[in-house]
Amino acid sequence: MIKRTRAAISKFIIHKVGNKFNSATNVFSEDVITFDEESYELMKPFLLKSFGNVAESFRFNHHANIELNELNNYTSEIFTDNSTFVDVSKHIVNHLYEQSNSAQIKTGDVIIALFEDIEYKDVVTQAIGIFKIENKINFFQTFMEKDSLDVFVQQGISTKRLDKGCLIINSSDAEGRVVLSVDNNNYDAQYWGKNFLNVKYADDNNQHTQNYIEMCKDFSEEIIKEDFGVQEKSKFLAKTVDFFKENEDVNIEDFKEEVFEENEDFKPLFDDYKKQFEELNDVLVRNQFAISDIVLKKQKQKMKTEIKLDTNIEIKLDIDAPDASSEYLEKGYDEEKKMKYYKVFFNEEN
Repeated sequence: MIKRTRAAISKFIIHKVGNKFNSATNVFSEDVITFDEESYELMKPFLLKSFGNVAESFRFNHHANIELNELNNYTSEIFTDNSTFVDVSKHIVNHLYEQSNSAQIKTGDVIIALFEDIEYKDVVTQAIGIFKIENKINFFQTFMEKDSLDVFVQQGISTKRLDKGCLIINSSDAEGRVVLSVDNNNYDAQYWGKNFLNVKYADDNNQHTQNYIEMCKDFSEEIIKEDFGVQEKSKFLAKTVDFFKENEDVNIEDFKEEVFEENEDFKPLFDDYKKQFEELNDVLVRNQFAISDIVLKKQKQKMKTEIKLDTNIEIKLDIDAPDASSEYLEKGYDEEKKMKYYKVFFNEEN
């Protein structure tokens, strides 16, 4: 995550990116924008606030040589000589345009900005931001017409949140330059992060926690739910979250011992699935690592523990109560109605 207290925008330009699939062309600006004070005070937090809570960081990637990664080269050029900013910003938009290989890729405004005095992990440095505005909102504008106020509709950019954006920090570690990314319109999982930025997760505790929880979520969906039902899936996810909350580190043997305490048969299934998950996703799920609380909190919000029934009834289980499902929820079959049922125990209604 970043701190933006001292941050300042030193260069800023807007282009329009088309869609190659639909033959919609790009539109380029020839010079940077000079802000008035009011616009600047709105623009800076709009561009940066999404990155204040971003825990996961990325590094540039390339199958052959990292020096061949387009964004890595373009941003290095600007950091080395910011007089190239306008020309390089056009190259960045052209590169983004080349990734629009389907009709669902949206056209939009592309903002490219050079920031000074961005603070990342106690280092104050520069950063290049690339932001794509895909959705605009309607708003009413009033004007005076013949001594009376009239109204018409205009379209503009909402300051509430970014559609897509990244910050390339001018700071490197053993894995390369730091990249932060957000994608709030994730209609194509490959388009922004893989095809345009071509980044991979950094090899840190944030990523280790992310990989492990993602594997557990997929295991719950593809193995436990399919073979043992939704109730067992929800119970497993709740126990997983409880283990991560109660421990500072994950040791895979301790994890299996605690989470699969009531069902030893799950252990070999989990081991087999771990190998499949690593091969399929080309990741290494570590057997021991320190837990990232920020990633746990974010991933927990994405876990679905609802039991949806075909009788238009939905049972929602609390992800933070691992024992509730086994203690207060019973599943059975009614011979008279020839239907399955859930029996729920409780003291009071809230």
